[in-house]
Amino acid sequence: MGQDQTKHQIEKGLRLYQSNQTDKALHVWTKVLEKTSDPGGKFRVLGCLITAHSEMGKYKDMLKYALDQIDTAREMEDPDYLTEGYLNLARSNEKLCDFQKTVSYCKTCLNMQGTTVSLQLNGQVCLSMGNAFLGLSVFQKALESYEKALRYAHNNDDKMLECRVCCSLGNIYVHLKDYEKALFFPCKAAELVNDYGKGWSLKYRAMSQYHMSVAYRKLERLPDAMECCEESMKIALQHGDRPLQALCLLNFADIHRCRRDVDLCALKVHCLSEGIHRTRGQQEELRDQVVKFLQCVEELELYCGMCGESIGDRDQKLQALPCSHIFHLKCLQTNGTKGCPKCFKSSMKPGFV
Repeated sequence: MGQDQTKHQIEKGLRLYQSNQTDKALHVWTKVLEKTSDPGGKFRVLGCLITAHSEMGKYKDMLKYALDQIDTAREMEDPDYLTEGYLNLARSNEKLCDFQKTVSYCKTCLNMQGTTVSLQLNGQVCLSMGNAFLGLSVFQKALESYEKALRYAHNNDDKMLECRVCCSLGNIYVHLKDYEKALFFPCKAAELVNDYGKGWSLKYRAMSQYHMSVAYRKLERLPDAMECCEESMKIALQHGDRPLQALCLLNFADIHRCRRDVDLCALKVHCLSEGIHRTRGQQEELRDQVVKFLQCVEELELYCGMCGESIGDRDQKLQALPCSHIFHLKCLQTNGTKGCPKCFKSSMKPGFV
């Protein structure tokens, strides 16, 4: 596969990926990797695979492709490609929470003597280093790294980088318990998305909304926290961003805990009671708690309203409808129903017809 054909196939994969056809995009890119004779194209397709596996939460695969990128860059003897490869290696270790390695690879990037392209990556390197220092709870160095990243973003007029740095600054101020600043920075990120993000990936909006939600929760502005988290979760579901889905679910749980939701407390009580009765062999009491637990689950809608299976038990794609009801994607596709089945069912109840 030559240079032109490689470029065409990479672009085809990108179009599929942007239309949320991730499996098809991965298939196209993997074939390119097997067949291409163009080292530059190979490096680029490895970058696509790194991004995709990062958003799927498959960080070990992300690391593997980053190492392949570095090998390719060394074969090409290109300092710009090598810098980018080490940056992706740093990011992979950051996702795997190996923060010492992340800092080490970031320092390697900053010490490399490349061209203008490499210098433009320095802001992203500083951002990754800041995230690593935050993971190590070295807050002063994390703030210094974020400030450097922000300077690079301003100097290069890189609004995407500025957006990402603002989200990370929001995160560090949550840790430092300065919740006003923790809200200010992701709000700034959301403004950047609104002003400049028309052609950006929706992940930037989802990211800013998530960090705003956390700050709102800390400030006990729970309705605002819920609204932002729902928006972030909706985008995460649409794009198959499983790490962000997990963060949103944890944040939802914390919001409900702050609201002291009676239903969730009851769910936990029934679960604990079930375990106690099971241990003691009290079958009648056990059955009673199981029934109450299932009733609670139904009321909280922690299941797919079409197949009845629990949501989140298995690695299945979900789909959020405009009404915010969530179903397994396969159930909606199989059923072929237009509109929300749950809303339709509710509208047919006596008194609502």
